[in-house]
Amino acid sequence: MLTLSWILALFVSGAEVREINLPGCSHAEPQIRYRAISDEEFVLQCALPDRDATHIYNNSLLKQHKVKWFWRQKDKEPLKAIKESSNPALQGNALWFKPVRDSASGVYICMIWEKIPCLKIVLEVQTKKAAKCSGYDTNVLYLLAGSGNSITCPGTKCYSHIEKPDVKWYKDGHQIKHRKSRQSRKLKRTEIYLNPTYGKDAGIYVCDYTLYDNTTKWTMRTAVTVEVIAKTTIHPPNFLYPNGVVILEAELGKPLELECHVQFGFERVSSMRVTWKRNNKENINEKLNQETSVCPKGLRGHTLLHVAKLKEVTERDLRSNFTCFAENSVGNATAVIQLKRKQRVFLLYILCSAISTLFAFLLCTAFVYQHWIEIVLMYRSYLVHNETTGDGKEFDAFVSYAKLDSSESDSTLISEEKFALELLPDMLENKYGYKLCILERDVLPGGAYTDEVVTAIKQSRRAIIILSPAYVSGPSIFELQAAVNCALEDKKIKLVLIKFQAFQEPETLPPVVKKALRILPVITWKSSISAAPNKKFWKYMRYHMPVKTTKMLGNCSLKGFFQRLFSLLY
Repeated sequence: MLTLSWILALFVSGAEVREINLPGCSHAEPQIRYRAISDEEFVLQCALPDRDATHIYNNSLLKQHKVKWFWRQKDKEPLKAIKESSNPALQGNALWFKPVRDSASGVYICMIWEKIPCLKIVLEVQTKKAAKCSGYDTNVLYLLAGSGNSITCPGTKCYSHIEKPDVKWYKDGHQIKHRKSRQSRKLKRTEIYLNPTYGKDAGIYVCDYTLYDNTTKWTMRTAVTVEVIAKTTIHPPNFLYPNGVVILEAELGKPLELECHVQFGFERVSSMRVTWKRNNKENINEKLNQETSVCPKGLRGHTLLHVAKLKEVTERDLRSNFTCFAENSVGNATAVIQLKRKQRVFLLYILCSAISTLFAFLLCTAFVYQHWIEIVLMYRSYLVHNETTGDGKEFDAFVSYAKLDSSESDSTLISEEKFALELLPDMLENKYGYKLCILERDVLPGGAYTDEVVTAIKQSRRAIIILSPAYVSGPSIFELQAAVNCALEDKKIKLVLIKFQAFQEPETLPPVVKKALRILPVITWKSSISAAPNKKFWKYMRYHMPVKTTKMLGNCSLKGFFQRLFSLLY
């Protein structure tokens, strides 16, 4: 039968009908009777009476669709389904009256699917005069944070002729009980004492107590809304941004937002005002597009963000001062933003120029590194004077090499002797005009070998040493030692080492020779590729030879120098 009643309730819910019959429910005796004071906030919950209940209502919207409410004012009137409205409002399993009127008196029936098939409640709403209320407190109470306060149940000021038991208190639907973890909150009959008061004490407090009118048991219910406040500020608004005068870069023709962050102290009745002005004037003919957003209000006040939006920045905007004006009940404050033209094109030009210069520098550095020898040789040919003039030397270079028997030479490769006697003279003497000293060719026999070698080296500007296994392990190593000693005595003599073949240094080498092999530059001969006149081997050889005017000078003009320099790029 009750299931049939629920199905019928679902069918008619959300609409008023002339008559709704709920078999087994309409004529049942009321389970709860409430009294309320008119024009005050009141709540009815769809919950069976339970002395151990820890809460009186649940505002969960997940349960709201399962609760159905019906009402009639008098016994003989038909039941009406309570529809969604602002008063009374359906919230979870509760029916909120904000406020409750005299006309709300009557019988209320609620049903919760699979939980409460039928709950009948009688509500009687009385005026303060009819309830004999004296000194009835307001239903909104403001408590100062950090100080001692008390909350009195408003309903205990009524029915003064009836003795009242202790009051049951509920905060936001949950019963308030004494807890050791909250010693600062005490319950005393009809009051709650808070010392000190915290921000979390704010909320809706509902107080119930039982009274008997003749033999009828009633639950007297009243509610009070508690707001925890701070001391009213004694300071004018404080600007977080801008602070003083701020210069902001702006680009002509582009949109721009001017932000103003203002901190206001706590005021129970807020009188704050924030606005943007151009040149500190409010022009009624020009309305800046302004928007305001407020951060959540707290005991320390709140922060307000006020934004003025410019659709596009104009020349007039660049000449204007935009003033943010903030005001509260204590006073006012101002801050200014000045617009400055953004030099975007100039900065972009500087950036591009810097990048281009850096790129060109790196490119030139790589080019010079790659062609350093060629550049030096061209520089010498065109711009440096002959350094051999007047130095008293007869030869440009003394050539030292290992003298091998014909049976020891490798017929498949160029021998050291052929290299020293044919290839070197052909390139350095015939092609570039240097004068070489080859002992067997240029020194007449008859003198002591050691004396002749030392004399020839001293008469030369360079000593070309052709290194090979046969050289470092044979008698010719004396010529290298002599060249090193001569170079130490005469700074004009320099050694040019040619690594003709790979070799290992014998342990018997004199220390001065070992040191020379370790620190002097070495040019490596590669027999398969170095013989051609245009190879780098010959460029390195010319690089280490004395600077002098040769037959290969060609066009000695500056124009010729740059023509050859640019030819390296192609």
